[in-house]
Amino acid sequence: HKPTYENMQKSLEAMKAHCLNNGVTDISMPRIGCGLDGLQWEKVSAILEEVFENTDIKITVYSL
Repeated sequence: HKPTYENMQKSLEAMKAHCLNNGVTDISMPRIGCGLDGLQWEKVSAILEEVFENTDIKITVYSL
């Protein structure tokens, strides 16, 4: 099944909780959900910013 923006947000919330519980301070990732899954990067990026805005977690996004 393809991800939805709602599922993406839930997954990122779980990632944030994992990071906070395990001392993770840096995350590197591609533009998740935006290749074959067809989500729009502008919306995914906004969700990422919203989920991680009140943390010290640094997120680096790579494009190929």
